[in-house]
Amino acid sequence: MLDIRFIRENKDRVKEGVIKKGEVPSKVDEVVHADERRRKLVQQGEDLKSRKNAVSAQVAKMKANKEDASAIIAEMKVVAEKIKVIDRELREVEETLRSLLLQIPNLPHPSVPVGKGPDENQIISTWGEPFLIDFSPKPHWELAEKLNIVDFTRGTKITGTGYPVYVGKGAQLDRALVNFFLDEATANGYTEVFPPLLVNATSATGTGQLPDKEDQMYVVPRDDFYLVPTAEVPVTNFYRDEILAERQLPIKFSACTPCFRREAGSYGKDVRGLNRVHQFNKVELVKFVHPDNSYEELESLCHDAERVLQKLGLQYHLLLMCSGDMGFTQAKKYDLEVWSVGQQKWLEVSSVSNFESYQARRMNIRFRPERGGKPEIVHTLNGSALALPRVIAALLEHYQTPEGKVIIPKILHEYTGFEVIG
Repeated sequence: MLDIRFIRENKDRVKEGVIKKGEVPSKVDEVVHADERRRKLVQQGEDLKSRKNAVSAQVAKMKANKEDASAIIAEMKVVAEKIKVIDRELREVEETLRSLLLQIPNLPHPSVPVGKGPDENQIISTWGEPFLIDFSPKPHWELAEKLNIVDFTRGTKITGTGYPVYVGKGAQLDRALVNFFLDEATANGYTEVFPPLLVNATSATGTGQLPDKEDQMYVVPRDDFYLVPTAEVPVTNFYRDEILAERQLPIKFSACTPCFRREAGSYGKDVRGLNRVHQFNKVELVKFVHPDNSYEELESLCHDAERVLQKLGLQYHLLLMCSGDMGFTQAKKYDLEVWSVGQQKWLEVSSVSNFESYQARRMNIRFRPERGGKPEIVHTLNGSALALPRVIAALLEHYQTPEGKVIIPKILHEYTGFEVIG
């Protein structure tokens, strides 16, 4: 969330950023009003407590001199009751203020283009050449069914739509990609972790899934847990309520977990096959960095995600997301999309984001400067490197043969143990 002092001193600027994100600016006024009420109550409480302390010393002195202090004691009982009322009101106002702060989105970085939707995102770069084929390419769901490597029908029977079953070489390919992605991350300085797949509400609030994306998560009501929609949630909470040393930064983690997403409202042709599923594996990269370096770290993180696509030989482009298509918590976000030969469309396989201090302030993750002074809020970043389903879809379509086989990229041979699916 945003710093209340920053909101107080830059109300118009915050409103402008909120509007760019497509959110309601009136919440900013509510925050400022609640903050004014909170500060007024704090001052009233401090004045009364100061008076109570002073009078307590006076009463002690009067008693020592055997003077009658009953009137002053009676007055202080009234003051004590007022203090209780103010403390209760202060707690209520602070709860209201925090709730309102959670409803204010992160502000877009000045380099983010202003826009309302996907049509206003900017293509920054494109890598790779179109894969030239002299036959009519099949979409991945037809290839997967013919090769018996992904069973959509039985997945629907077992659970429901959007829960495919990877079979044989399909399961091996998924596992091979996970190992390849993790090895690449480790080679580039990321520490691998395997976090819990269930998180509590505090963790989900820390990264911004709550209250913004509650309808997208699967809930375990009996225990008040949430299935992770991404490894970002547990991994970014790793240092919650901790103070790091400045020399530790940057800290880089990688993690592979299943991801569980309800994808409420998804329908139509965009959910065919592996395009949009409710459970999938994903390798996530998370960084805790010094505020001075966070945008350099964002570019580096983006290159880490691009590198694995290049090694797989998949054509992709890099998008800079506009303010209205960026999401509630990000200050700046890139998307990586691969070209789907069989569908003739771009498929998102990674989002790479800088949250600046927005998440870390919610989670109270700070670092102690080596020069001395008060602890400061770290900046957090994350990116997918990569999400598996659409990468598999792109691989199947990109490397298909006229006979309906699929050639495995050379970089994966040591991981798969086979070179062709057929």
